[in-house]
Amino acid sequence: MARIRRFLRLGALTASLFLCLAPHLLWRLFRRPSPWPRRFLTLAARSVGARVQVAGKPVSSDLFLIANHVSWVDILALGGATGTAFVSHDGVARWPVIGWLAAQNNTLFVSREKRGGLAGQIEALRAAMIGHQPVAIFPEGTTGDGRSLLPFKPTLLAVLLPPPREVMIQPVHIDYGRAAPDIAWHGNESAGSNVKRLLERPGSLDVTLRFLEPFDPTGCGDRKVIAAMAREHIVASIAMHLPPSADGHGTV
Repeated sequence: MARIRRFLRLGALTASLFLCLAPHLLWRLFRRPSPWPRRFLTLAARSVGARVQVAGKPVSSDLFLIANHVSWVDILALGGATGTAFVSHDGVARWPVIGWLAAQNNTLFVSREKRGGLAGQIEALRAAMIGHQPVAIFPEGTTGDGRSLLPFKPTLLAVLLPPPREVMIQPVHIDYGRAAPDIAWHGNESAGSNVKRLLERPGSLDVTLRFLEPFDPTGCGDRKVIAAMAREHIVASIAMHLPPSADGHGTV
């Protein structure tokens, strides 16, 4: 049954891609902003079994999202719900198919190794923000277990001091409930193994996007203050909604 589930979900993903690809390329041909990457992410989330719910309200004006990171499903869920572009490490750009798809959603690829290129990365992010597509980052820098929050790396938040346009920061808690430990991508698990495991997972996967209280970055003294404020909001939401673990205790 696991293999059947995997093939069915891969088939649904492929169908979603072909459904959205032709109109997306047509939109691009006429140099129009394309709604199809967002529609693809919505369909892709459903295809892998995710059932996305939204709690709270995304800011209707220009926004910068700061979220916890548990799984690659985060991108499907959050991108489909908000149409946000993401910041990702440049290794993703070299992944077959995935790298090209990420680029279609205006993903900004940054290097983890080239410390000297930081100023250029911030300028690239600043240029991306001049448009009116929301931008999202996962400042933990890697995926966690969904029950706790790793320290935030505030480096790229320097783009918000000052922001290139009026923008609100909105922290987002991506909540998988009791399923978080089962679907989290962490440790030494390879990307392929994690994808295979999730595609073979029985049943649906409930994902709640908890949009938390937004705040204005212009009132923050530096990037570390922005990171601390966003992290505080997400930690509080995790603690509030954390289901008991197997030993009857939660973790934050």
